[in-house]
Amino acid sequence: MKNIVGISLLILLLVSPWYFITNEVNGGLMFYSSLILTLFLAITGFVIFLENRDPIQTITWLVVFCAFPFIGFIFYFLFGRNFRKERIFRKKYFLDKQRFVKMSGEAEHNDRMKEMDENSQQLFSLANRLGNSPISFTTETRILKNGNETFVNIIEEIKKAKHHIHLEYYIVRDDRIGGVLKDVLIQKAREGVEIRFLYDAVGSWKLARTYIHELKNAGVEMVVFGPLHLPLINNKFNFRNHRKIIVIDGSIGFMGGLNIGDEYLGHDPKFGSWRDTHLIVKGEAVRTLQLIFLQDWYYSTNHSFLTDEYLLTGSQLHHEHGGVQLIGGGPDSEWTIIKNIFFKMITSAEKSVWIASPYFVPDDDIFQALKVAALSGLDVRLLVPKNPDKRIVFHASRTYFPEMLASGVRIFQYNEGFMHSKIIIVDDQLASIGTTNMDMRSFHLNFEVNAFLYRTESTQQLVNDFLEDIKVSQEVEIDAFSKRNIGLKVLESTCRLLSPLL
Repeated sequence: MKNIVGISLLILLLVSPWYFITNEVNGGLMFYSSLILTLFLAITGFVIFLENRDPIQTITWLVVFCAFPFIGFIFYFLFGRNFRKERIFRKKYFLDKQRFVKMSGEAEHNDRMKEMDENSQQLFSLANRLGNSPISFTTETRILKNGNETFVNIIEEIKKAKHHIHLEYYIVRDDRIGGVLKDVLIQKAREGVEIRFLYDAVGSWKLARTYIHELKNAGVEMVVFGPLHLPLINNKFNFRNHRKIIVIDGSIGFMGGLNIGDEYLGHDPKFGSWRDTHLIVKGEAVRTLQLIFLQDWYYSTNHSFLTDEYLLTGSQLHHEHGGVQLIGGGPDSEWTIIKNIFFKMITSAEKSVWIASPYFVPDDDIFQALKVAALSGLDVRLLVPKNPDKRIVFHASRTYFPEMLASGVRIFQYNEGFMHSKIIIVDDQLASIGTTNMDMRSFHLNFEVNAFLYRTESTQQLVNDFLEDIKVSQEVEIDAFSKRNIGLKVLESTCRLLSPLL
């Protein structure tokens, strides 16, 4: 069943010219073409029906097929196919879970959990149950507020590497900062440091072959995640690795919102200043970041490095820094892990919920939770970009504003360039930072990684940074927003209609 639609399209493309040739004289072209297209649309619709998707998503696809048959058909092949994703990633899921459970079982019991309030205990227990990753109280973290600060620290720590460097990125560009990273990796490889670099096929599709070959020739292992062989029948095309991870010698890690490219330094004239947030991790929790990388590497290469040499790391810190829990989520998981943790964060809040997200297209659960929180009198704030980089998502997100504003959510549009941070802060003491956007693609289709922080110095820094970002943002007023012209409203509604398909 999983490739029936892909095979159907190939048959359609092969058979249609034959019907054109043999039936043009007899005037049967339109009849047979319509018959073939109808047949394969019916097959595709039946497959979507059997996938038991969200009813709104299913209905949206069927409407698109009826209104725009051929375009809808092609669009579905590129972006819409699930093909029972749990089967596609079944091997990866069970291997990941077994290793995470083993690691969690090896972790020492920490009485600090008992000192948390009940809501926080429930949240971190939920995260551990869904993500099989324990909370650590001996992990040091530090917030990196922009591209300059992030890349300076990354390059500095890479230069110190003695044994191995592991990198995993969605986007890698062959530009100035990409060149700086390439040069330092080549130098470390020549010094004998093991380097493994995993990059996503879709996110990095523009990456020059010369860039890859230079690194390979120097001894860097370059591996593409989800290579695009025959994308029309590639059932993994729509599931992308959106993670941004660096682990150096198993003792220090980086994760957060920044990819490798000059735009993340604010050098792209289209976006100007780029506001983003990254995180340095030192200590016990680095092992979780290492494990996420190594399992992605094993999935992509069938080469396992899941050994104590790489995993018995990062435990040298004995002083406490608050709670840190790193969670990986993706289409290989049994649950929508990070989305469910976000939902728990929002519904357990007692005073405030602050969210920063460049792409805000929530599913109904998150949308309702935010509205109910605001209606309950909580301080709910949403920080989004004022200017788009992905127009369909940007316009779709605006259709959620009226209901949110009416329920009491305060919405702010960031004015100083493009805002790409992915942050949730609850009650000033619990926070999430990572790669997960507040949209359905991140929740259901992408491989993501987030850090959940409880009463750390980094949590307080995120609170301070959020308040500073609000100062350079414009608050959306419900009266003014409701007066936007009808053409813009139609565009936004159309984009929202398409958003479940993405």
